[in-house]
Amino acid sequence: MRNLFLVLFGSLLLSCQGQSKKVDPTNNNSNTTKTMEKQNIYQFKVETLSGDTFDFSSLKGKKILVVNTASKCGLTPQYKELEALYKKYKDRNLVIVGFPANNFGQQEPGTNAEISTFCERNYGVTFPMMAKISVKGNDMHPLYQFLTQKAKNGVQDSEVEWNFQKYLINENGELDQVISPQVLPNDSSITSWIEK
Repeated sequence: MRNLFLVLFGSLLLSCQGQSKKVDPTNNNSNTTKTMEKQNIYQFKVETLSGDTFDFSSLKGKKILVVNTASKCGLTPQYKELEALYKKYKDRNLVIVGFPANNFGQQEPGTNAEISTFCERNYGVTFPMMAKISVKGNDMHPLYQFLTQKAKNGVQDSEVEWNFQKYLINENGELDQVISPQVLPNDSSITSWIEK
C-alpha cells in the first residue's frame, strides 16, 4: 500500500512539473509581444514655427517625409529640392515636415522667427516647418525618439547623422525608410517611394 502511494505521489509530482514547464514559454512569448508593439507618428503633436499646434493625426492616409533642417549648412540648398518635391507631389498624397535643429556644428542658431524668414526669403518654402527641436542627445524630442528607436517604431534603430536626414513614413503613419542626409530629395530612392 505504501509503495502504491509513493508511485502515485511521484507520478502526480512529475506531471505537475511537466505542466509548469509547458506554461512558462507561453508567458514569456506574450510578454515579448507586448514590449514590441509598433507605434505610429499620429500620436504626436508638435509646435510650428509660428507657435501653432501641428497634429500628425491630421495627415492620416498621406505619405510623410520628415527632415531635420539647418540654415547654415553645406546641405542647406536641399531646401530648394525639398520645396520642388513638395510642389510636385503635394497633390499626390505627400507632405514634407521640416524640423530645424541646432545639433550639428551649431548650424541652426536662429530663432523660430528668423528661421521662418530665412526659409521663405531664400527658398520660398511652403511645406510645413516646425519649431526648432533637438534630434539627438539627452534632450532628443519624443518624435525623434520614435523615428530612431526600433522599440518605438517597430522597424529599425537609426541615428540622425547630420542635417537633412530624411525619414519616410507610409500612409499608415509607420516608419518605412531612413534616407542619408547626402541623398538629394529628388533622388529616385525617394521619388519611387512616393510614386509606388
